[in-house]
Amino acid sequence: MKMTINYKADIPRKMVSLFSGIGGFELAFQRVGISTTLMCEIDPIAQQILKSNLPNIELTNDICDLERLPEGTDILCAGFPCQDLSSIGVKKGLDGTRSSLVREVFRLLRQDKVEWVIFENVPYMLHLKKGETIRTIVETLEELGYSWAYRTIDSMAFVPQHRCRVFIVASLHNDPKDVLLSGNSLKKQGMITTETFSEPCGFYWTEGKYALGLYQNGIPTLKVGSSIGIASPPAIAFPYGMVASPDIRDAERFQGFPVDWTKPAEDIAKPSARWKLVGNAVTVNTVAWIASKIVHAEQYNPAKDKKLKDKDKWPKAAWGNNGTRYSASVSEYPVERDEILLLDFLKYPCKPLSPKAAKGFEHRLSMGKVRCPQFFRDAIHEYVEGKDEENG
Repeated sequence: MKMTINYKADIPRKMVSLFSGIGGFELAFQRVGISTTLMCEIDPIAQQILKSNLPNIELTNDICDLERLPEGTDILCAGFPCQDLSSIGVKKGLDGTRSSLVREVFRLLRQDKVEWVIFENVPYMLHLKKGETIRTIVETLEELGYSWAYRTIDSMAFVPQHRCRVFIVASLHNDPKDVLLSGNSLKKQGMITTETFSEPCGFYWTEGKYALGLYQNGIPTLKVGSSIGIASPPAIAFPYGMVASPDIRDAERFQGFPVDWTKPAEDIAKPSARWKLVGNAVTVNTVAWIASKIVHAEQYNPAKDKKLKDKDKWPKAAWGNNGTRYSASVSEYPVERDEILLLDFLKYPCKPLSPKAAKGFEHRLSMGKVRCPQFFRDAIHEYVEGKDEENG
């Protein structure tokens, strides 16, 4: 089959989204005037959301059945499944049945090259099997004639949610460094900086013994939930004594989606399914930043970057082409912003943590060796005692 190159020297206009989820890439590129011509998503509940919110975009079911990319495609986005790349689970890497679907992306690119390719996945992909996943991806991109750059970006740079994801940007004729690596802030968001309980703190109430995910004026990464569909939202401890979980509508906002974006899921599934969909999504604000840089790139200065050797560990950010690779001296925060206060961000009533859940968390926290401020332990204890008094 003849290979074609869909490339335009001017600003890209058309994007295709594979593994579309609930439309995070679509919304992000829409913000900079780039339209989506095709979405591909196999989950029927996610499909319901796409059909309801993005009805004018063609939607196909299975990437394995997709023969060609639409003519004129400028950008291909793929937040391919991360189940086999996560730090928990079977950790099969690209040999796993789900994460191996990224090979289908390369099958399509071998037939119809596009100017820009964007991948998104979990940071553990940089370490699993000594970096086999990221190595395979960049080697294949180079084989196809692409230059590439990747960067671990924390959503906390844009919204009050700590969510680190690896974004890979590749291009045939442009410099991905100028898109992904330009822009750098050394100011970390969400760190506990006080010894007194003055600001709300997000944490995982389902954990506590070995991990906590404690952040000031932010929540830890929104999770998918259990394999049997039980939602697992984080909790927030407030200085005024409340310990509660955010509303699903605020969870959507933490991911950059409009309120009730996932509401159509309730037409065919339980309301709790919305948490899984939000937990699986990309943060729209993060992708929108990347999209804006594709339209208006800024020159990156690689003067401090170091050449990577074959046996070096893959860093949090890197770039390369034609087999030559460099680590990039950039942080996980590509933009400067003033801290967003959780009390100002939240718009909907939070759901108080039940006495049983609060007691269980306090017990795990007391049994484990997780480091956290004493004021946080005291706040949890006071909440538990208050609930006991309420219940007589």
